Amino acid sequence: MLDGALLGGAAALAGALNAVAGGGSFLTLPALAMVGVPLVSANATGTAALLPGYLAGAWALRKELSGPMSPSLLRLGVLSVLGGAAGAALLLSTSNHAFARIVPWLLLAATLLFAIGPGLVRRRLATADNNHTPRGHWIADLGIVAVAVYGGYFNGGLGILLLAVLGALGHTDMGRMNGIKNFVSAILTLIAVAIYAASGAIVWTYALWMALGATVGGYAGGMLARRLKPEVVRGFVVLTGLAMTAAFLLKAY
Repeated sequence: MLDGALLGGAAALAGALNAVAGGGSFLTLPALAMVGVPLVSANATGTAALLPGYLAGAWALRKELSGPMSPSLLRLGVLSVLGGAAGAALLLSTSNHAFARIVPWLLLAATLLFAIGPGLVRRRLATADNNHTPRGHWIADLGIVAVAVYGGYFNGGLGILLLAVLGALGHTDMGRMNGIKNFVSAILTLIAVAIYAASGAIVWTYALWMALGATVGGYAGGMLARRLKPEVVRGFVVLTGLAMTAAFLLKAY
């Protein structure tokens, strides 16, 4: 019960952070590690706990995906499945010892991306040619698959990374970009969680506690979003990410 309360509380805070600025996964993985879940399983369990949020986000912005788009919605779905499945398989083939040494660098990369990503996206949109057609060839496919592999493997900072890639591919409509981001995140996470579940990597008792906490926290965060400055929350998330990176580095090395 104490472990469940700790994980539920961490997930609630993570859900609130995701609703305001993002970065909730910086809390879920360390919380699971604190209660003794092996890191590979902790990563899988935390991803499963956040799946309802991804699905809800995709459903909320479904109207943003109407009309013609490049790549097409079907193509995005296929690329997301392929990349998410590959990332999940890669995670399950990584030993806990090796993942413990990789995690600090993944956290650091995700934290830095979280810190500078929004600025990069804003600058890209400010200088974009609104008449430019997003790339629909193999470069776009490769970009989406690469992000999906990352999401299936680690998931931290996924939303920021997706927005950065979509901006680089020529998208300029922020509403459409958020819709694509949520759709790709939901699909790749869904297939990754299915693979995690089939392998027995998910601690379902903890995942359910955390899913409940994330739902409550997400609702509360949404209610508070207008009162809190995203910049302040983002600064807190960056500091948390750096602290978690340092903690995992000390433990691994």
